[in-house]
Amino acid sequence: METHGSDSSTRHVFDAAIALVGEDDSALQGQTNPDYGNMVGPFGGVIAATLMNAVLRHPQRLGDPVSQTVHFAAPIADGGFSVQARIMRTNRTTQHWLVELLQEGEVAAFATFVTAVRRETWSTLDAVFPEVPPAASIEPAAPIARAAWTARYEMRFVDGAPLVTDAPGESSHTRLWIRDTPDRPLDFLSLAAMCDAFYPRIFVRRPKWVPIGTVALTTYFHADAAQLAAQGAAPLLGVARALRFGNGFFDQSAEMWSEQGELLATSHQVVYFKE
Repeated sequence: METHGSDSSTRHVFDAAIALVGEDDSALQGQTNPDYGNMVGPFGGVIAATLMNAVLRHPQRLGDPVSQTVHFAAPIADGGFSVQARIMRTNRTTQHWLVELLQEGEVAAFATFVTAVRRETWSTLDAVFPEVPPAASIEPAAPIARAAWTARYEMRFVDGAPLVTDAPGESSHTRLWIRDTPDRPLDFLSLAAMCDAFYPRIFVRRPKWVPIGTVALTTYFHADAAQLAAQGAAPLLGVARALRFGNGFFDQSAEMWSEQGELLATSHQVVYFKE
């Protein structure tokens, strides 16, 4: 059994990168994809989406993703890996999961998930949709050669582009329009990856290359599957910032908005850096 169809020639490159094969949904096989390579190993967002894929394809899944926390426990080597998904507990409307990615018999990354059946309730929005120019009025940024995954997204920076000068920035704040390249309709998998598609905040705040790596990434999904499907392949507005750099780590928070001002997801991560 393979996700997203069996004809690799017609699959979107993203779906090929997150594909899992195997008849037993608790023991699946995957492969890193050079199109989503990073400076070292694969792009973290595509690993997050791959782990989510193990949950979404599981026959016993209840509801849609509400939250995902990925721990990048060790460098993931280029090549094959196995993924094991396990239901920890199922309640009336929520379900808790543990998913592990293994290479050479050891855990390289693992994630916890909560899925749920969403119900109609009272709702409101305290976050404010930023006032920004439309995506079409901004030229796309060139990808970064040393990080292949950056060519898999169209990024139109409103402000906060990384490494644009040699001088330290006054803020780590970034706003940009982003979507998959080539176009792909939005779903939970692509949104999970996109929440990690912000350049590390240290490259905005201090434009200098240093080794970095995400240690843990948590994403909260505020939209349901129908809301995401309604977005089609339209660009999303991403907003990211950090609060603290020091002692080898920094944080990074992000928001993902639709063009219509719907807050689709928020994410938080902690990132290691070395000097």
